[in-house]
Amino acid sequence: MFFKQFGGKVTRALTQQYGQSENWRNGSFQNLEETSLSTSLLDMPRIIYKQLANQKGRAPQQPLPVTAFDERAFLAPSAASKFIWYGHSAILMQMLGKTLLIDPMLGPDTAPIAPFASKRFSDNTLDLIDDFPPIDLILLTHDHYDHLDYASIQKLKYKTKRYFVAIGVKRHLVSWGVPAAQITEFDWWQTHNFEGIQITFTPTRHFSGRGLTDRLKTLWGGWVFTTSSENIWFSGDGGYGQHFKEVGQRLGPFDFAFMECGQYNEDWRPIHLFPDEAVQAALDAGAKKAMPVHWAGFALSYQHTWQEPPTVFTQTAIAQQLDFTLPTIGEIFEVESVLRDQWWSRFQ
Repeated sequence: MFFKQFGGKVTRALTQQYGQSENWRNGSFQNLEETSLSTSLLDMPRIIYKQLANQKGRAPQQPLPVTAFDERAFLAPSAASKFIWYGHSAILMQMLGKTLLIDPMLGPDTAPIAPFASKRFSDNTLDLIDDFPPIDLILLTHDHYDHLDYASIQKLKYKTKRYFVAIGVKRHLVSWGVPAAQITEFDWWQTHNFEGIQITFTPTRHFSGRGLTDRLKTLWGGWVFTTSSENIWFSGDGGYGQHFKEVGQRLGPFDFAFMECGQYNEDWRPIHLFPDEAVQAALDAGAKKAMPVHWAGFALSYQHTWQEPPTVFTQTAIAQQLDFTLPTIGEIFEVESVLRDQWWSRFQ
């Protein structure tokens, strides 16, 4: 199973295929604006020391509870879309009578190939999959371990009909036993109609890779879901940049936006949003209401406590007059739901 974690290998035929994308240059996928991904060797001892030594407040002292899945309530007919957040970036959606699942990393560890585990804040989340209804569509933003999880896919592939993924991610799924015919790959700005939902893949400022030899060999991005009555945006991972305004100009305004907000660090500021930047990015894109995601799942950054992302996001959103919502893990909610209880402050 260890080697399975890396996913599919990059072949010459695949690189020729990826080369058809205008976002593939000099043998790899590239961001829209210059983005440094390198860390100086001189900085590595400092980063490793802080990552291992600075543990205070980075994870809750007790497991975070997850509301049990209520299939009847989730599947009940409704004109409005329904959402459930399972911590980090995993979102279960019910839209136009279809069940969609974004970045279903429900496994217990984001570091399955590392010597030290990166343990999830909630227990037994893989078991949630057993209670889910059949999944009409899984959407994957990129191939990092905290978004694309081998253990989760092994359980989900038996109840999932279709997959929409960033270019390159298909090879991982195929290597894990998902039929190729079920998978559609997306380049930035590409759109497909899925059962009446217009789904568009949007650019982010990030990177990809699961091993030492496949960095930037898959694309990364976010998703827009457009129906006759709603326009929903999932930002995906990525640092602040001009692309947020372009997303809004092309596809906005948005009724609701899921904004990456967590696991940020000055050492990788170009590729992750800080909370104040998450609010600004939502405003840039024309989001009427937003929710911070990419937190309450794992401790991947030494710079902030696990409670800081929603706290600072809330403070900034209020100051910037951006409407927001903050459901508990596993709670069903809609665009119009008013959920502002700072539930995370009750945990240490």
